[in-house]
Amino acid sequence: MSIFARIMVALVAILHLYIAWFGIFAWQAQGPATFPDLPASLFEPTTAMAANQGIYNLCLAAGLIWSLFIRDPEWQRKVASGFLLFVATAGIFGAWRVSPDIALVQAGPAVIGLLLLWVPMGKKRR
Repeated sequence: MSIFARIMVALVAILHLYIAWFGIFAWQAQGPATFPDLPASLFEPTTAMAANQGIYNLCLAAGLIWSLFIRDPEWQRKVASGFLLFVATAGIFGAWRVSPDIALVQAGPAVIGLLLLWVPMGKKRR
């Protein structure tokens, strides 16, 4: 995995660690300020739902971090690709159903990571 792909995988993992933290621990405290278009009364009854989504994001981050420690290059790329595809899929669905901004914030970095993993960048040295 190239250094650029590793950096992008790490950045996507960090993003999902933040999303996990937000959903699990900061939903009621930070949610109303982050999502001002939603009624403030919505956050308390949806705390468990947000925490559940946070756990999913934590799993995505864990998978991406795990991929950075795999020694076999082929499996490293395959595992990273699988988790980036999960992130991109969730981002595209979120953009379609919730807000187009999600495509830029979530799916965009995942797609860039996939391109860095799979598109050859220059000549390989022998």
